[in-house]
Amino acid sequence: MIETKGLYIMDATEDDIESIIDLESHKDNRDFVWIGTYEEHKAEIEDESHLVFVFRRREDYFIVGYALIRVDFKSEVFELRRIIVSHKGLGYGREAMTALLKYAFEEMNMNRFWLDVYPHNRIGIQLYENLGLKREGVLRQSYKSERGYMDQIIYSMLRSEYFKK
Repeated sequence: MIETKGLYIMDATEDDIESIIDLESHKDNRDFVWIGTYEEHKAEIEDESHLVFVFRRREDYFIVGYALIRVDFKSEVFELRRIIVSHKGLGYGREAMTALLKYAFEEMNMNRFWLDVYPHNRIGIQLYENLGLKREGVLRQSYKSERGYMDQIIYSMLRSEYFKK
């Protein structure tokens, strides 16, 4: 478990899957993330190359977000595949992202932390840039959704960059 000022970031269990799907499906989130099925989330929780964390408020243990991470242990790469917070504007996203960066570099000794984000996710992009992630480039029309083909912007941070901060 990772503890921050306001959150417990802990391993998700099968009991958390419905909450995760609710977070993904919420109108404020669904345009920014891929929505997984119960079976897909269960497989991710059971897969050793994935980490699935839920963010619980310290004050009442309520789930206010989650993250899905794929870890490449051989190449020391931490891929943040999905991050969602339910209560916007309260700092939970920044708090969770800061904790995940620290966990990746200081606890897991990863060399690279990366994620992709859709260009219309301005709040996410601003957060990632404010935390020091570098924009690497754009995967043009790399994802097809109901809205058509979507670009994905790649952001990353290297261990050396993290420890320079």
